[in-house]
Order: sequence, then structure tokens, then C-alpha cells
Amino acid sequence: MVDFWLLAAPVLSVLSLLVAFGLLLKVRALPPGNARMVEISGYIREGSMAFLSREYKILVIFAIVGFAVLWFALGAATASSFLLGAFLSLVAGFIGMNAATSANTRTAEAARGQGKGAALIAAFDGGAVMGLCVAGLGLLGMSLLYRFYSTEASFTHIIHGFGAGASSIALFARIGGGIYTKAADVGADLAGKVIAGIPEDDPRNPGVIADNVGDNVGDVAGMGADIFESYVAASVAAIAIAATAPSSDMMRLMASESDPGTLKLFGTLIPVIFATLGLGISLFSILVFRFFKNAAPAVALRYCLLLPPIGFIALTWLVGDMLGLSTGVLWTAIAGAVGGGIIGMITDYYTSAGPVMRIAKSSQEGGAGTNVISGLAVGLESVIAPMLVIAIVAGISHHFLGLYGIALSAVSMLAVTAMVMTIDAYGPISDNAGGIAEMSELGSEVRAITDELDAVGNTTAAIGKGFAIGSAILTVIALFAAFKLEIDFVRTMKGGSPLTLDLTNGMVLIGILLGGILPCVVGASTMTAVGKAAGQIVLEIGRQFREIPGLLEGKEGVRPDAAACVDLATKAALSQMLLPGLAAIVAPPVIGFLLGAEALAGALAGAMIVGAVMSLFMANAGGAWDNAKKSIEKGALPGEKKGSAAHKAAVVGDTVGDPFKDTSGPGIAILIKVMSVVSLMIAPLLA
Repeated sequence: MVDFWLLAAPVLSVLSLLVAFGLLLKVRALPPGNARMVEISGYIREGSMAFLSREYKILVIFAIVGFAVLWFALGAATASSFLLGAFLSLVAGFIGMNAATSANTRTAEAARGQGKGAALIAAFDGGAVMGLCVAGLGLLGMSLLYRFYSTEASFTHIIHGFGAGASSIALFARIGGGIYTKAADVGADLAGKVIAGIPEDDPRNPGVIADNVGDNVGDVAGMGADIFESYVAASVAAIAIAATAPSSDMMRLMASESDPGTLKLFGTLIPVIFATLGLGISLFSILVFRFFKNAAPAVALRYCLLLPPIGFIALTWLVGDMLGLSTGVLWTAIAGAVGGGIIGMITDYYTSAGPVMRIAKSSQEGGAGTNVISGLAVGLESVIAPMLVIAIVAGISHHFLGLYGIALSAVSMLAVTAMVMTIDAYGPISDNAGGIAEMSELGSEVRAITDELDAVGNTTAAIGKGFAIGSAILTVIALFAAFKLEIDFVRTMKGGSPLTLDLTNGMVLIGILLGGILPCVVGASTMTAVGKAAGQIVLEIGRQFREIPGLLEGKEGVRPDAAACVDLATKAALSQMLLPGLAAIVAPPVIGFLLGAEALAGALAGAMIVGAVMSLFMANAGGAWDNAKKSIEKGALPGEKKGSAAHKAAVVGDTVGDPFKDTSGPGIAILIKVMSVVSLMIAPLLA
């Protein structure tokens, strides 16, 4: 049975990658539109790939340095595993970016030539390439490492290296992409809507191309690296706990098995089994989605969010019974899968329902000041329910399977990553399609279709961010438990005493305070980076409006210099991503080796609590501000429209919220994951 799953996982991974390649060819075979559409899409694609190329050059250097350090500290196998994790993350981002920048203009052309259903399928298939690559490459890497190294004494260190490689790339890709996309978005909006008084995606605005590029580098490549890292880290935590936990803690894993060796074997294998089942049901859901092309986009995409978790639970129950797993394993899987869905629905509520209208009305009543106050209140309120859900999921999982159960619930929550990432990548593709339709002057009927697809994409993107952050928090709890067990395991082997996390211990308290600082460092540095870069873009757009004759008037044949704005945003993102990125990687070894394992454990706890609250608060507040502005633009407030006082106030709130939801919030969520993975990797050295 073990051999079957060790064969099934890589085979299904390769199958998903082949399907992704087929979907990419299918998307590229679609008509790209007229000459103007192809030209605009070419600018977006060129800018996106140029950013990715420059970012990857930096990340490759970092990966090589990390490889050398790990070779010296932990051996060749762990260093090679680190390099593999980094490489697969980069590959997933590159392929996904190619698909997204090919699908955008084809989605707009499908809306023009064939209607809403064809446009929906084009955008969805483009996103599915990213989703299948993220899950397929992640499972392929983990299953191959398991097959070749699971019998080695250093297996846990090797799998830790794989997680650390994925984490380090995710940190820089998410923060760098987030800084770029929000600098371009804020700069283009401020210069266009507020200063020049021209519509969104107006072809006269030099920042519009940079804004559309940002959708890809932030919400496709950046988000893909983020989800890839969570997907891998959850499994790494579960494998580490199964390998290092006392045998008595694993006794509840199987219904009629008591042999410690067999229990540990299945404990390390179950994360791979769960990921295989999740990828299988996601692949099935992606392939049958086209039968829903004539349904309303919102209905079709909500089906995609609901079917995979339900299918995963059913498959887990069936396979678990065949393997002789205990009912505790099954209830843990249910807790994780259902908990992820509930967090997504909570995020949907706070970013698209009553709270959004509360912010919109405050814009009408008191202007920008009350809009910001109301948005902050909604963001703080939105933290309560998801944190309660995470606590309940952790409590249920711990009741059945102890610390291992918490890790397994995180694996279950992330099992359907392929579908979650597909729907998330669909959003920027449809957003780009709307921009191309506007800049190509395709008409109101086409823009109505792309606007509907984009509106659904905004909702699914908010749900995706909530899911990503919620699963990150649960994963960090599991990684924290794995860190303690790793320290205890090594110390016990050497005749030492276990790690004691006593709040009266001065080092633990110092660590908690130091850890609580780090999310603030990342939040402040990323917000500052976005503000500075956006200011530079506003100045550049203003210069072009002044110095390029006929640009602002829209004279025929006059084109803005979009490349200048793309270059400004790229330089700002790549230079400003280093400080927050290095803080997450350097802090654990500095605290651990200078102050000890107890202080590092305290730092992980402090960063986890502060980071969990801040990331949820910022992501949800930003999403609510964004949709409050959009609701006014759609006429949700009687007497208010684009350009009104309430709308201008809402634009201010949205400007604050942009870096909240797409840069700082996700950046803080990655910070706490990377700190935990790095700490787990160096745990044997500390012990």
C-alpha cells in the first residue's frame, strides 16, 4: 500500500502538469484580438516578464548562497533539497505568468466575439495553468524526496530544506510583487482619477500598463509562490511531527495498529496521501468546469470553491477506511477542509457585503476621514471570526490526534490548492482583460462582460487571500509544534532536558517581545516602499501629461511612455523587498544562536500572534475599502457616482487599503511562515 501511494503521487503530479501544458496550448490557440489588443497585451507581457527576469536573477543568487551555507551546516542532501524547493517555486511562477499574460487579451477577444461563457472559460483555463503547476510541482517534489530519502536518518532535515527553499522564494516573490503592483496601482489611480480626472484604464494614463503588469507579478507569480510555500510547509510540519513525536502520541493514528515503526511510517506518509487526493479532486473539478460555462460567473466559480473540499472529504473517508486509519484522522481532515471554506466565506462577507456598504455610507456622511475610520473598524472586526475558526479547528484536531492533528488539519485545508490558486489567478486575468478592452475601445457591451468577470474575480481574490492567510496561521501553529518536538528529540537523544516554554522564563519573554516586533518591521517597510514608489510614479505621469503634446487631450497617434512607469515600479520593488525579506531569514538564527532555543521559541510565538492578527486585519480592511469604492461607482449609493465627493473619499480609503491587502498583509503572513520554517531547519544545530 505504501508503494502504491509513492507511485500514485508523482504520477498524478506529472499528469496535472501535462494537463496544465495542454490548457496553456489551448489558451494560446485562441484568437488574440485586433492589432491594438495585441499591442497592449504585448506591453503587459513584456513588462511582466521583464520584472520576473530581473527578480529571478536576484533570487537565483540568493538560492545559490543559501545552498552553499546549508551544504556547510547541514550537508549536501539538505542543501540540494533547499535548491529543489526554490527551483520548483520559480518554475511554477514562470509558467503561471506565461499563461496569465497569454490569456488576458484572449479573454477580452472571447468576450467580444463569443460572449460571456467563452470569456469565462478563457480566463479560467489561464488560471488553471498556474493552479495545476503550483500543486503539481509541490507534490512532485515532496513525493520524490519521500521516495528516495524516507529511510535515511536525516530525512526530516532534508524535507525541512525543501520547505525552506520554497519559503525563501515565496517571501521575496510575494513582497517584491506586492510592492510593485500596489506602487503602480496607487500611482496610476492618484494621477489618473484624482489629479487628471480621467477614468480607470484610460489609454492616456502612462501608469495603466504598469498597473496591469502589477496584477500579474503580484497576484499571479507572487500569490503562486505564497500558496506553493504554504502547501509545502504544512506537509513538512506534519512529516516533522510524525518523525519526532513520542510513539505514544501516534497511537491514535490507526484503528488496529500499535507497532511504533508502522505508525511513524504512516504518520509521515499521510500528508502525501492527502495532497494526492486533493490534487486528484481539483484536477477533476478543473476539467468539468467547462460544463458550467453558460452559468453566471459568480455561480460557476462558487461551485469551484465548494465541490473540491466536499470531494476531498468523501475521498479521504473512503481511502482512510481502506488504509485502516482511525476516525480521528478523518475528523481532523474534515475540520481542516471545512475550516478553510468557512474562513473563505467570512472573508467574502467582510469584503463584499454589509461591512462594505457601511464604509461606503461613511464616505457619504463624513468624507475621507470617516471612510478611513470605518475601514479600520471593519478590518479589526474581521479578525475575530477567522481566529475563532482557526482556534476551533486546532482544538478539534488536537483532541483527536494531538500536535500531529493540528499539522494534518493544515494539510487538509491546503489539499485543494490547485483549485484555490486557479480561481485566484483567474482574477488578474479578467482584470487585465477589462483593461485591454477599455484601452482598445471595444465598446460598452464588451466592457460590461469583462467588468462582470472582474467583479467576480475581485471577490474570489479576496476569498483566496483569506484562505491563504488562514491556512498560513494554522501552518505556523503546526511548524511551531514541530520546532519544539525537533528540539526535544535531539536533546533527548543527547541526554539533555526538553524545551520548556515557561512564561516566567526571562528568555522566553524576551523572545516574545522580539518576535512581536518583526511583523511591524515588515508592515512598516512595505507600506513605506509602496508610498515612495507610488509618489515617483505620480510625478512621472504628471511629467508626461505636461511634456508630451496632446497626450492628456487624447490626440490620435499620441502614446504615453508606459515603459518609464514599469521601470520605476520594478526598481522600487526589487530594491525595497530586501529588508523585509532578510528580516524573516536572519532573525531566527540570530535570536537562536545568541539567546538560545527558548528565546527563539518565544520569538516564534510572539511573531505568530501579532502577525496573524495584523495580516488578517490588513488584508480584509484593504479588500473592504476597495469594494466600497467600487460599490459607489456602480451606483449603490443614491445620488453618488464617479467623481462625487463620496467617491473621492472612497478613493482615499482604497489608496490606503491597496498596500494593506496586497503588500503588507500577505507579506506579514509569509514572514511568520518563513521564520517558522527557518527555525525548524536550524533546530538540530540549536539543540
